[in-house]
Amino acid sequence: MGLILASASPRRQELLRLITEDFTVFPAAVDESLPPVLSVQKAAQYLARKKALAVANEYPNDIVLGSDTTVVLENAIFGKPKTPEHAAEMLRQLSGKTHTVITGVALAQGERVSSFQTETAVTFYPLTEEQIQAYLATGEPMDKAGSYGIQGYGALLVQNINGDFYSVMGLPVAETARALQRFYRENDADVNV
Repeated sequence: MGLILASASPRRQELLRLITEDFTVFPAAVDESLPPVLSVQKAAQYLARKKALAVANEYPNDIVLGSDTTVVLENAIFGKPKTPEHAAEMLRQLSGKTHTVITGVALAQGERVSSFQTETAVTFYPLTEEQIQAYLATGEPMDKAGSYGIQGYGALLVQNINGDFYSVMGLPVAETARALQRFYRENDADVNV
């Protein structure tokens, strides 16, 4: 029985290595559209479960970790930008405001699944157009929910954070480690995480 990370995200791989080096990567290929009745607050956990179960279906003997992160402002999800102009518009909307970063984590083995989510409040400084364009020029916003990465140059945008920093990066490390320990114990498996 092994541990599989159902994500191609280099940030999630880096964070999971803080818990264990003993995992393989098998990105989940799932439709990430959301059911219309699903609240934006539950989207990250829903997608994390969907990813974990998709990979667990292919590797039923292994434990699969799926994760998804959403940026929510005023009941709207800010996903990954489609264009630099889209990224700039998101950053303008986040400027000077507090938004919520929600990271869902799911563990699955066969049909057994356990999941949780964390919510972190992030406040941006008011941003000038010059600051937004300088950040866009780094290229960093283009593959990140909400058009910023707190672990990179995006740190220059953040005035305050209330919650789990690693969750904003894409994986709440301490809570994930504890969830993995519980999941393995429920399976009577020996593991050092």
